[in-house]
Amino acid sequence: MRDEKPAAGRPARRRFLRQAGAGALAAGGMLAAGGPAQGAAADGGFWPGGARLVVSISMQFEAGGQPAKGSDSPFPKVDFPPSVPADLAANTWFAYGYREGIPRMLDLWDRHGVQVTSHMIGEAVRHQPELAREIVRRGHEAAAHGPRWSAQYAMGRNAERRFLADAADMVQQVTGQRPLGYNCNWLRRGPHTLPLLQELGYLYHIDDLSRDEPFIEQVNGKDFVVVPYTLRNNDILLVEGRNYSPAQFLQQLKLEFDQLYSEGGARRRMLSLSAHDRISGTPQMVRVWDEFLRYARAHPGVLFMRKDDIARYALASPLTVREAETI
Repeated sequence: MRDEKPAAGRPARRRFLRQAGAGALAAGGMLAAGGPAQGAAADGGFWPGGARLVVSISMQFEAGGQPAKGSDSPFPKVDFPPSVPADLAANTWFAYGYREGIPRMLDLWDRHGVQVTSHMIGEAVRHQPELAREIVRRGHEAAAHGPRWSAQYAMGRNAERRFLADAADMVQQVTGQRPLGYNCNWLRRGPHTLPLLQELGYLYHIDDLSRDEPFIEQVNGKDFVVVPYTLRNNDILLVEGRNYSPAQFLQQLKLEFDQLYSEGGARRRMLSLSAHDRISGTPQMVRVWDEFLRYARAHPGVLFMRKDDIARYALASPLTVREAETI
């Protein structure tokens, strides 16, 4: 949550607003008008400030970190000969993500006073360092998403350890922020991933679809937080995958919000949403996100939180689910 509006006329992408320092806002979120949710304690209960529902938004910063050829894109698959070093058409599609998409989304989050978690591929951060720093300057979380697009589930333990350490180091070197959260490529982790994340000082991961609230697992005999991700409310699967139109995507988000908001009066609920740089940063999709944010903020007791703040709150709360099963 930002606590003041920038001076009129200043470019939105250069607005740097301070963190609020008390109550629910100290959790790094924005609480819509309204009192505590029913069934929640007045001092916080399910969520900080008695919020009824938390909305957790992921902004994937991948553009610029894709392989030169062979990456997923809307273009038909082509077997390029060695004489063609790059898929130039696909690379222009990715470039839209850092040239237009993320700057447009940053302005959107600013307009609504919303903070998000940006899962950053290390090579994308190195390719566009000023943009990565701008994301952090605006108060958003820099989380790790691998140093590059690789099938880490197939790596040996030592190779994966180096991969995960590099993922954090590359983001920290550019942004100054040490990532606490991790997201695998397409959520595909291997048998060593969680123990290695725990050993390397990560606080949480998101490669799990099994709940609509954060929970705690035991990894290496210690608490490790899961802040669940989403495929249901994910632009890469629904919009770029040609399954939904932007209007259908908006309706999906509203339906998901309505149900979880209803459940939030009696139990902890979290709405997870995913926005990719070259997809949700398009003009039509930013309009969709803008309308959804207006819709969500019109409801009392809605809190937007970064995933690192969600993880910290989950660790400190006696109401957090502790799973006996670690998947």
